[in-house]
Amino acid sequence: MRKLIEIEAYTVEKIKDPFGILPGERYEFKLEIDVAEDDELYVEGGLYIRAIYSTDGEAGRLVKYELYKRMNDAYYDFELEDEEERMLESFCEAHFSEAEE
Repeated sequence: MRKLIEIEAYTVEKIKDPFGILPGERYEFKLEIDVAEDDELYVEGGLYIRAIYSTDGEAGRLVKYELYKRMNDAYYDFELEDEEERMLESFCEAHFSEAEE
């Protein structure tokens, strides 16, 4: 079993929806993660996650996430394990309110 990913740094921004097409609010996270060298997820130079988190009233959810290589911003086709996805969603839930308008 893999170790859980560790978030080293992050940014969060509220996504503007000028036409009001989507209900609720959307937030984009960029999370730099630390992955152990012996982990199957490891790549030289490191990875970051781009995640979209949505809130609508009291409820929030992780809409999607993508992994990218830090060195060249190339998409990295890999899925997190269920426990890692839950951790990512919990992190977004705890930090989306830090986004600047």
